[in-house]
Amino acid sequence: MPGTPRSSTPSVSSPLPGVTATRRQALMGAVTLSAAALGTTLGASSTSAATSAPRGPKISDPFTLGVASGDPFHDSVVLWTRLAPDPLAEDGLGGMPERVVEVQWQISQDEDFSRPVASGTVETGPDQAHSVHVEAQGLRPRADYFYRFRVGGEISPVGRTRTTPAPGARLDHFAFAIASCQSYTHGHYTAQAHLAQEDLDLVAFLGDYIYETGDQGEIGRGHLPPVEVRSLAEYRIRHAQYKTDHDLQAAHAAFPWAVVFDDHELENNWADDTSYEEDIPPEEFLQRRENALKAYYEHMPLRAAQRPAGPDLHLYRRLVFGNLVDMHLLDTRQYRDVQVADEERGDPDRSLLGADQRRWLSQGLADSTATWNVLAQQVFFSQRDFADGAPTDFSDDAWDNYQVERDAVRDELAEVGNAVVLTGDVHANYVVDVKADFDDPDSATVATELVGTSFTSGRDGVEQNPGDEVQLRENPHIKFINRNRGYVRNTLTPTEWTVDYRVVDRVSEPDAPIRDRARFVIESGEPGARPLV
Repeated sequence: MPGTPRSSTPSVSSPLPGVTATRRQALMGAVTLSAAALGTTLGASSTSAATSAPRGPKISDPFTLGVASGDPFHDSVVLWTRLAPDPLAEDGLGGMPERVVEVQWQISQDEDFSRPVASGTVETGPDQAHSVHVEAQGLRPRADYFYRFRVGGEISPVGRTRTTPAPGARLDHFAFAIASCQSYTHGHYTAQAHLAQEDLDLVAFLGDYIYETGDQGEIGRGHLPPVEVRSLAEYRIRHAQYKTDHDLQAAHAAFPWAVVFDDHELENNWADDTSYEEDIPPEEFLQRRENALKAYYEHMPLRAAQRPAGPDLHLYRRLVFGNLVDMHLLDTRQYRDVQVADEERGDPDRSLLGADQRRWLSQGLADSTATWNVLAQQVFFSQRDFADGAPTDFSDDAWDNYQVERDAVRDELAEVGNAVVLTGDVHANYVVDVKADFDDPDSATVATELVGTSFTSGRDGVEQNPGDEVQLRENPHIKFINRNRGYVRNTLTPTEWTVDYRVVDRVSEPDAPIRDRARFVIESGEPGARPLV
């Protein structure tokens, strides 16, 4: 089966011959190692894909899309790459021959690969767009590793990854970032470049990894193909275009990611088997959904358990970080009821999660013994009234449109304690007190919602929009709003959760500096965040 390890058990073997890597190459995701580092006998190419290049590098380099790792366990981690010497080829196959290819992989304790701990060979072919998903097994808990791939004489960039602590193990410190919404056309990936320089255990990406539109933007980074994507080949090209960006490659190569999709990986505001566009037959939309989810899996460091079957991909899952954090990664798209008008949102039969995922989440929260319980998900959880006075006005694409289920999940979060909801989607930073009754500002705060801004979507961004004054006035549980671009860094200990809203002032031009716009802390046992000055 393409992408399935032929041998993935740990083996002590010599490193791939003649290869070394500097720390910067390992952590910044250099597209190829230098010819000198590879050794002249391999005949390696040093050509790489330019950030905004309309075509890929020459055929001899299959690693134009970099490497990535993801979904770490205490004894294993996913290693990813995709072979694509011509990543934007019109057939979506990345310039690879239409045949099965063997790919060697290697994981080591050292970035010079002097102490390899596991290696193997996988086969991949055109039915998977020559993507590679290796679940490297037999690793040590809470350990750093370096990894790479080889095809013939070509060797990939080097990535760094990290396993989780053993289940139940005491963990005193955990650092991760949340990010979302990285329109290629709206901005340069400056924030991703800064993210790659952080010291993190994980990046949780909360949706809108690509955008489906034909937008050409204003900064010379127009979408390819220049149409709204619908076919499998078009989705593959769009993912490949995003992955040619060096700064995004660097962020992937620096630490493991845990990814979930939202809507733009398929179509704006889609729900279950229904297009948000009018008059689209269900069978036509389901074929588009199958195309989109297949291409998504091919380009993400996801486990075989997430491999799609037709138009379905089992995305919701749980990552455990010792005794400190249980992270419940949700899917708020595949099982949701179609969006309705405000007067119907209180229907108790409406669901955002679907019955199976809802039961899974309830059981996971009930069984958790972690200090912090985290929902890593896509759309705004807390009530958010946009109207200036009465009547109320709510978003139809957020948990507000599924009010009864949202309130039931909120009550379960109150029971488990130390619950934090992580959200993307809205292209803005928020800090929100999750209230026992959103209509009563004096009711108890039972959890905290941290909303992260976009990497680039919405272009340069501003401090606040005029409408934010209305939001703050009508929603006293919302404590902070900011609309710059960037990401959110989180540092957790058994006693507190520290939040740093890291922003850049512009993405229309590259190389903007990063700064801390705001800092908050959540004390263990005290729901709600307070500002740090």
